Amino acid sequence: MNITLVGGGSWGTAIARLLVNNGHSLNFCIRNKTVIKDLENNKENSKYLPGSKFEKDFNLTDDLKSVIKDIDVFVIGVPTSACREILESIKEDLSKDTIIVNLSKGIELETLDRISEISEEILPDNPFVALSGPSHAEEVGKDIPTTVVVSSKDLEAARIIQKEFSTSVFRIYTNPDLIGVEMGGALKNIIALAAGMNDGLEFGDNSKAALMTRGIYEMSKLGIAMGANPHTFNGLSGIGDLIVTCTSMHSRNRRAGILIGKGLSMEEACKEVGQVVEGVKTVKSAYRLAKLKNIEMPITDILYKVLYENYDPLIAVKDLMTRKNKDEIEQIFFE
Repeated sequence: MNITLVGGGSWGTAIARLLVNNGHSLNFCIRNKTVIKDLENNKENSKYLPGSKFEKDFNLTDDLKSVIKDIDVFVIGVPTSACREILESIKEDLSKDTIIVNLSKGIELETLDRISEISEEILPDNPFVALSGPSHAEEVGKDIPTTVVVSSKDLEAARIIQKEFSTSVFRIYTNPDLIGVEMGGALKNIIALAAGMNDGLEFGDNSKAALMTRGIYEMSKLGIAMGANPHTFNGLSGIGDLIVTCTSMHSRNRRAGILIGKGLSMEEACKEVGQVVEGVKTVKSAYRLAKLKNIEMPITDILYKVLYENYDPLIAVKDLMTRKNKDEIEQIFFE
């Protein structure tokens, strides 16, 4: 297939490498000229994905408009906050038959839209596919076996991406629940921040297990309120992604949380991580969505206070632990 991928960060690079090594014709659009030069000379993005070589040739450019016509698939590998701008910039040139595949996991802060909603607003005729699941770029870039999920309102588009992106080490499932897949991918970053804070505060496995368990419930509550299927949160874009993001040092969200737990500010933590920490903005988006939907999300609420109101993480944990006593199994899963 003829594919254009925009975004030269770690995840964009990992998927670009997968597609090239899988035999597709790839236009890899990157804004950072230093990264372009590195890839041209060394077949590697040593800044964001060191040690992952491209085995076949591909086209590198910093001019997106020059590589947007006559393509089969357009892959968005930029942070959530940049997706609208990217889609607006290509709407006059992209064929209506081109499948849009999104790799980012977030909720637009200004509108509270999912990326599929942004795409449908700007390019209503183009099939949209979300790719999500437990998939650190560092491992995909080393061909470590990985399983993900794709979702779309257009089942045929999802199956095309499933077929064309799959390899012997990258297995893809389909799931028709686009809302659930997108919400799970975004909301798990909030819980990963909390799990990192748990580690930065030098708490233990008991605390992290509690955060993850109550976290998946909290994710499900908001997802269901948005129209998601509750079973999606038991799958790859829910529990699967939550596990890997809360436990791995590859996770930017967990690393940022560790630094915040050790006393750094949100800004200092994000600067030290060195790449976009999606969960920081997602906390604010989810906090606003929960208020709009009248959904109780205690982990999100307390993280919002820590990140945006300079609340002490230790006091935040105490607040969570001393909330009103409740039954564990609540009605939401059975309604």
